[in-house]
Amino acid sequence: MLVLLFRFLSIFPLPVLHALGAALGWLVYGLSPSYRRRMRDNMARAGYTRHLAAAVGEAGKAMLELPFIWCAAPERVSRKARHGDWDKVVQPALDSGRGIVFLTPHLGCFEIVAQEIALRHELMVMYRPPKQAALKPLIEGARARKNLLLAPANMSGVRMLAKFLKKGDPIGLLPDQVPQEGEGVWADFFGRSAYTMTLPAKLAQMGDAIVIVTYAERLPWGRGYRIHFVPFEASLAGEAASQARAINLAMEQLIARSPSQYYWSYNRYKVPHGVAAPEAAGEQA
Repeated sequence: MLVLLFRFLSIFPLPVLHALGAALGWLVYGLSPSYRRRMRDNMARAGYTRHLAAAVGEAGKAMLELPFIWCAAPERVSRKARHGDWDKVVQPALDSGRGIVFLTPHLGCFEIVAQEIALRHELMVMYRPPKQAALKPLIEGARARKNLLLAPANMSGVRMLAKFLKKGDPIGLLPDQVPQEGEGVWADFFGRSAYTMTLPAKLAQMGDAIVIVTYAERLPWGRGYRIHFVPFEASLAGEAASQARAINLAMEQLIARSPSQYYWSYNRYKVPHGVAAPEAAGEQA
């Protein structure tokens, strides 16, 4: 049923979906106290309270653009994407023969980034099946497209990513997704300890890869997306905690470009099952 609904919604033009999505964002914000509280608290902590009203609408757009991104024909989706930095940032990295680690936070339309990269070069991304079984065929169908390869979120998938990277091919990861027990460290993110992936830095070092942070800025009035590629200039030397902090800082700097389009309702500071809270780990929360 959900698949049919998404396919139906994908027929509508993106401006219509974004207009409906903005209204949906306010509806969810008004009806869900926990959603409202987390969004407000996270934005206040990061210093972006002035962008709250815009963020509510953008969160709704993010929901209703998914049928278009996942179910519309790839060429129709691609017509809505612009790539200002590809020739300047990505192509020289590809020409170098080294692997690339694309880090894409939950900013703007992150779902379109991998699809657009895959239209130009083979890409492997880590994939964790959704908790809602009804979403699985939608997400897998959208992500398992030509040149877009999926690696499961387990040790087998990590080995696939490492092998792919060592061949000089690019991989993609969501660096601000809360990892499972044993897969992260506590690192500062907007002034509070967040359990942060160690995998991006490990893979980048293992494959002597170039790290590029990227996001798809959602343009107003449903005009589409501008995909930004930004070189990662910090050092990944040192221990896992300092590496994680360097990546979190790069994410903070990226979010500062379009703060209203970050996924502020995400429970970024949760304590995964089996992980000691940051206070117990000797870190400041």
